[in-house]
Amino acid sequence: MDARTAALVRANFRTVVEAPSGPERLISAFYGHLFAEIPALRELFPPAMDMQPKRLVTAIQFVLDHLENWDRAQRFLEQLARDHRKYGVEAAHYDIAGRALLAAFRTYNGVHWNRGLEEGWRDITILISASMAIGANSDKSQPYWEATVVGHRRVVDDLAIVRLQSDTPIPYLAGQYVPVAIPQRPKMWRYLSPAIPTNPYGEIEFHVRKVRTGWVSPAIVNETQIGDRWMIAAPLGGLHVDLQSGKDVLMIGSGTGIAPLRAQLIEMGRRGINPRVHLFMGGRYPCDLYDVENMWQLSQSNPWLTVVPVCENESNPWWHPYPPAETPYGMHRRLIGNLGAVVASFGAWSDRQIQIAGSARMIADTRRALLAVGTPEWAIASDPV
Repeated sequence: MDARTAALVRANFRTVVEAPSGPERLISAFYGHLFAEIPALRELFPPAMDMQPKRLVTAIQFVLDHLENWDRAQRFLEQLARDHRKYGVEAAHYDIAGRALLAAFRTYNGVHWNRGLEEGWRDITILISASMAIGANSDKSQPYWEATVVGHRRVVDDLAIVRLQSDTPIPYLAGQYVPVAIPQRPKMWRYLSPAIPTNPYGEIEFHVRKVRTGWVSPAIVNETQIGDRWMIAAPLGGLHVDLQSGKDVLMIGSGTGIAPLRAQLIEMGRRGINPRVHLFMGGRYPCDLYDVENMWQLSQSNPWLTVVPVCENESNPWWHPYPPAETPYGMHRRLIGNLGAVVASFGAWSDRQIQIAGSARMIADTRRALLAVGTPEWAIASDPV
């Protein structure tokens, strides 16, 4: 695709993202065209599809951002297709989905649709559907595993740590995330990052914060029982430490976003030699740093790890019954301020491999703060959320 066409489709997609209810209107048109052509596909998806506009828009944006680095975009799309096997979607469906997506853009743009947009979006949708069909055909492993809840602990009122044991070990890598479905909300898959590395016993742990307006996270925090059977689908994501690069590492995590960073650090702790790692753990309140002592304990036996806690507020909220705990002896004292701004205040970290994990807003704000002080964009890694 030439630069002019790429600029045209990117500008057009920006009008969708920035318009009031733009993503919802586009995705509604997409599923309308898709289910009109194959009505049976509707049965593969949950009744409530409130998360679909965000997910599909995030995926399209990732593809548009990497048109000049298509290998990365293709790996992402192939991985996404393997993930969709949990719904029962097959390789043959992606050609139809590509046509439905093109028709959705045509419907959305209405009288503003023109030949340039038709040709540009046709090329994009063909690339997307072809890459996803390749991904769906390339993986013959089972689409999901079953696991039993063996532990459920409320750390604070809105956050729980859930430990499960799968029937067979799930082959994820530390730093990846997995789709999860719970019995209280059938077919409503949500993406969670394991907080420990995979092990031969099939143990897996998730840190889950309750989203007030969510469907699934409140059920996980409030209703999960020992013995519940969860479904866990094929792993996604690419956060990892490149041990061959010779570069030290900067990890930045907020809230439960520390989970994929934590899993990598635990795995690194099993090795004798590692690059130097600075871990900045952030939260609005001190109680949000629920795992800081565990990470400090890890740093005590691994001198390559430095842990720096960061809070936006010095004290806990009124509803939290305990005052902030004292910083463990020998640990960096708690810094106060916005996480991204605090990290950027130490410089550009341009000699580091950098990983950011947390909410979409936190990742965007932190990335922006780092770029403003001269951090190379290519050095910053994060997964779409």
